[in-house]
Formats: sequence, C-alpha cells, structure tokens
Amino acid sequence: MKKKNDVLTDESVDKKAGPSGLGVRLRYARVIAGLTLLQVAQKAECSESLISKIERGSATPSLAMLHRLATALDTNISTLMSDQVPPAGPVLRQGERPIIKTGDISLERLVLPTRGGLLQANIHIVSPGGASDGQIEHVGEEVGYVLAGKLELRLGEESYLIGPGDTFTFQSSTPHGYRNVGKVEARILWVNSPATF
Repeated sequence: MKKKNDVLTDESVDKKAGPSGLGVRLRYARVIAGLTLLQVAQKAECSESLISKIERGSATPSLAMLHRLATALDTNISTLMSDQVPPAGPVLRQGERPIIKTGDISLERLVLPTRGGLLQANIHIVSPGGASDGQIEHVGEEVGYVLAGKLELRLGEESYLIGPGDTFTFQSSTPHGYRNVGKVEARILWVNSPATF
C-alpha cells in the first residue's frame, strides 16, 4: 500500500475514522489557499489520494509528511495540528500540555502556536526504533537537549550518537533526521526558530 514519497501504511489507515481535527484543518487551509487536492499533492510530493485520505480522517501522515503539507500550504504543523487556544498566561502546567502523536514520535508542546510567533519548543518523545521519515530541511535554527534515551542524529551525511545530557545545534537548512537507537523511550527538548512545526 505504500507508494514512493507517500507515508501511508496499512497501520496508518483507519477505515472507521471520520474526519479528524487535522483533516478538517488541512482541508480548510487548502480551500483558503485556493488549491485543489492535486495541486497540494504536487507541492507536497505525494499522491492526491493520500491528501484526500488525510482530509477524510482515514490516514495519519508522518511528521515529515506533515512538514511537507504545511510547507505546501504556506503554514506550519502547529496550525494544522493544534486544537488548543493559547493560554491566558505564560505558564503551561505539567499534564496540561497538548501532545501531538504521529506514529512512533510524539511532540509535547512547550509553547502553543500563536500568530506571528517565532519560537517553537517541544519535547520529542521517540519510541525505541522510532525515527523521523527521512531528512527534512527548512529555514531557521535548532537546538536540542537529550533528557533521556539514545538517539542517532543525522545532519546531512554525518551521524552523531547522542544521549542524556548531550546538546546539539544546527542550521535548519541542513538536511536533518533522527532515530531512537536505544531500548527505552527517548525524550529530547527541541527548540526551533522560527516556528516550523
């Protein structure tokens, strides 16, 4: 069932699911942008049927696919994924922060998206064996701090094994991706500027 450049597996298709919040927001962003399914698919380098399935709530895209869709629609992942209203104050309490789950990776939001916001911070929670879908690149800078677990960080052609207490920083224009190479869940405090996800 998986096609080239599409991130769709039997496990990611739920034939009983109705339109999800993501599907509704994706369709809304596409309509506002004045784009057809085919135009978004071409910009995101995937099939038209995948876009349709995501909009209907019968497929869940990977993090990399979400990034490509957000780029194609001139928005960011936060806008497509967030049901949250920005907090009334500067504090987000433990247990009250939204978590975005895509496959083996979850993002715990430390900063809720706001219009014009430049800062983005999440805790990336990666299951053992979980990995980003290839490498992505975009505008900005990134910094991370490994809280727990072991990660292989890929920056272009280079790979780095990092663990608890290690930090990293790079220009987001460098193709980047990661994989949990340990036997326990990895948790990484990850900050981007400007907001991409």
